Amino acid sequence: MKYVPRAVLFLCVPALLFLLPWWLLVYTTLSGAAFWLGTAVFLLGYLALPAGMLLGHGPRQSDAAALVGDTLLGVMWVVFSWSAIGAVVRGGLAVAGVDDPARSRIVAAGVLVVAVVLTACAIYSARKVPKVRTVEVEIPRLGAGLDGFRLAVVTDTHFAATDRLRWSEQVVAEVNALRPDIACHAGDLADGSVAKRGAQVDPLGKVEAEYGRFYITGNHEYFGDAPGWIEHMAGLGWRPMRNEHEVVTRDGDSLVIAGIDDPTGASLSGHGPDLPAALAGADPNLPVILLAHQPRQVADAVASDVALQISGHTHGGQIWPFHYLVRLEQPVVAGLSRHGERTQLYTSRGTGFWGPQLRLFAPSEITLLILRAPR
Repeated sequence: MKYVPRAVLFLCVPALLFLLPWWLLVYTTLSGAAFWLGTAVFLLGYLALPAGMLLGHGPRQSDAAALVGDTLLGVMWVVFSWSAIGAVVRGGLAVAGVDDPARSRIVAAGVLVVAVVLTACAIYSARKVPKVRTVEVEIPRLGAGLDGFRLAVVTDTHFAATDRLRWSEQVVAEVNALRPDIACHAGDLADGSVAKRGAQVDPLGKVEAEYGRFYITGNHEYFGDAPGWIEHMAGLGWRPMRNEHEVVTRDGDSLVIAGIDDPTGASLSGHGPDLPAALAGADPNLPVILLAHQPRQVADAVASDVALQISGHTHGGQIWPFHYLVRLEQPVVAGLSRHGERTQLYTSRGTGFWGPQLRLFAPSEITLLILRAPR
């Protein structure tokens, strides 16, 4: 019986995504054979979405099923969102005196056109190589020798069912063109096993950074094989930061680079975030740059006087207007923010995408953080 609520949720969420668009696009506009054909299409989609998600992300790990389920999820989120807006417009037209069938047909046509155009734009946005977003961050107590220190950040690459080997190579080329002092991967490296996704990840071994390449786990590593990915990244020359730190020195001045596990790791023996352990033995007079996958981990960073936390996880919402839901769980969706008196947080929108190959009004990014000493 304990699985019934989960099963009900698994069926109810797709029902909500399909029911409103069906009402707006089929029930209010079509009749006769067209009505039944449209209803059949929506019913088929409703059945295919949970089936694809279950077969693709469940024990079978079918890439073909994942592509079907993920694509349907993304497309129907766009159609649902604009159907909700269309329903409001439909009410406004009714108040304005526009009668059916013209009212329903105008709204349905508008929703379809907008949804198709935005879906196409979202697919292009998700699959293209991200633009570089450069942000200067003033770090208290940063020595003059580290002024202008460059950190290249990629995160949430989510290598998965779609083969993005060429994309991976292009991202590496973009990162190397930045000539970073340090390269960071802030988690959610891949979805699936090293055996299935390793080839897409391997180009990361060619990232060049004079003072080190650092990697932390995200929550999605713990949905698969976190120990395997930690070992694989170490084999590519990246240093997995598992509740530990390293001191970086340039021109006589130093800072601390620390990294902690994602909270999801607490379900695996020996894993889980431990910031005090990560900072144990660090000079308290040195500024700390912390890699922590989820923005909400900033509460611990504030308590530990971290100067800058670098996170991902949110994807900037990925598909508008999902960022409103993300904001219910995380303190920040994207960008640079201040927390407490001395701690700053940079939240990347992510370099890749999870699941649906769509990014709508939430462009991906490769981030270049330039550290500045106080003026």
